[in-house]
Amino acid sequence: MFPVHEGSSGVSFAIKVHPRAKVNAIAGELGAAIKVSLTAPPVDGRANDACIEFFAKLLKVPRSSFTIASGQTSRNKVISVSGVTGQYIRDRMHG
Repeated sequence: MFPVHEGSSGVSFAIKVHPRAKVNAIAGELGAAIKVSLTAPPVDGRANDACIEFFAKLLKVPRSSFTIASGQTSRNKVISVSGVTGQYIRDRMHG
């Protein structure tokens, strides 16, 4: 199971993005990160926007609760989500 780090402002988890995929989906785990396929290209922040949109829908949490804590221009990113617990994230990812 992928690590979810809990802090005073919410939780964070690592992802590895595969842009220009056929569908938006979780493609498994890679070490301590979640592999995420996104249809958006990595141009002008479109993949970052698609990433936040994907997780907002998947986790049923408002887009405004998400930030990309690190990796803005990398395939390896850390996503932060405020207002949820680590258990909530794990349940939604595997449920």
